[in-house]
Amino acid sequence: MKSRISVLIAEDHALLRAGVRTLLDREPDIEVIGEADTGEEAAIIARQRSPDVVLMDLNMPGRGGLHAIREIKQWAPEIKILVVTMHKTDEYIQEALRNGASGYILKESAHSELIFAIRRVYEGKTYVSPDVSDAVIANMFLANPTAAPPPVATTTLTARELEVLKLVAQGYANKQVADRMNLSIKTIEKHRSSMMKKLNLRNTVMLVSYAINNGHIKV
Repeated sequence: MKSRISVLIAEDHALLRAGVRTLLDREPDIEVIGEADTGEEAAIIARQRSPDVVLMDLNMPGRGGLHAIREIKQWAPEIKILVVTMHKTDEYIQEALRNGASGYILKESAHSELIFAIRRVYEGKTYVSPDVSDAVIANMFLANPTAAPPPVATTTLTARELEVLKLVAQGYANKQVADRMNLSIKTIEKHRSSMMKKLNLRNTVMLVSYAINNGHIKV
């Protein structure tokens, strides 16, 4: 069984890159396997070393982080990409998520949040920094419905799964959903996994967009 999360750091500022590496080297379950200071270099190293997670800055020399995200996800969709940036604007967030990023965190975030985000996206989940409004994610799909997954008949979901769907789409974490429904966290995770498979969705962002487009929540 894999014991450490392999990470590639893509950041053009050497001091920041070194600081992130020092931070990650302290974690027993994380291993930095490479560094890149351009989007092109990040894509090349990702292809060569197949990291579990890429920490991707957006503003780098050359074609930049957004292009690198698209390129990496095209040939290696299993690689998780966590954007680490200073940008809070809707356009950057929307484009990063559309291109295939699993998470979006701000450079001003605490070290502990970065570690948490890395572990979360590695597990196949989505993480968006709390400083980035949830409404941005919802508006991304409302403003451009074609970006959302196609509607799927809700009859494929059980009544319990629909209840979990609504709570997840409203922003509740697994533990909060479990507490509200008087169920175990493992049971909630099982329902979420089942919904993802039935609806052919890849992450929480897509699950939220499905709930919005099918009228399960209002934004």
